[in-house]
Amino acid sequence: MPAQPQDRINDAIRASQVRLIGENGQQLGIKPTRDALEYAFSKNLDLVEVAAQADPPVAKVMDWGKYRYEQEQKAKLARKHQTQINVKEIKLRPKIGLHDYNTKKGHVVRFLNQRAKVKVTIMFRGREQTHPERGRDLLMRLAEDVKEIGQVESPPLLDGRNMVMLLGPTKTAGVTKDDAKDEDVERREEALQSVGSGQAPAPARDEEPQPREEVGEA
Repeated sequence: MPAQPQDRINDAIRASQVRLIGENGQQLGIKPTRDALEYAFSKNLDLVEVAAQADPPVAKVMDWGKYRYEQEQKAKLARKHQTQINVKEIKLRPKIGLHDYNTKKGHVVRFLNQRAKVKVTIMFRGREQTHPERGRDLLMRLAEDVKEIGQVESPPLLDGRNMVMLLGPTKTAGVTKDDAKDEDVERREEALQSVGSGQAPAPARDEEPQPREEVGEA
């Protein structure tokens, strides 16, 4: 039974008797706390109360410092293997030009294909703040342009002088064009074999939709 940070150790144990568990997990029965402490100290170990709500409380003999270290290492390893949410940020101006828009959109596409979320921020200056709809239209245009690999997780919202929208990757994000190319080559080979054998070419299979790359005029 794992010990918790609030568990009492050694002389801090207040119960007059405990159900004692030895250093190897063996059940040693109910013992006066003083005797349990002497047993733990004779092993150069600690007595740790691991179930304070039991009657009597359960106490285990262990190396507390070593145990805490092992628990900390396990916690670090668990955090290391946890899926981390990677959020990238792209900043735009409401009057962005077409070339700059395409460049920014390319960054968004790359981030989404890397399975990262993208925080898109429109920065208003001066009188631009009186026309927030322009920023909203720009964000929704971007969302439409990348809709095959990105979905709106948080709609455009004003945040002080900025407007923010959060995009998340769809299931098709990160799919490269190599798969489509391989399928096209395979169809061509099948067609050539069919022509050589006098058979009709096999019907073409539907191609998977590819991420949109064209951008309309701003």
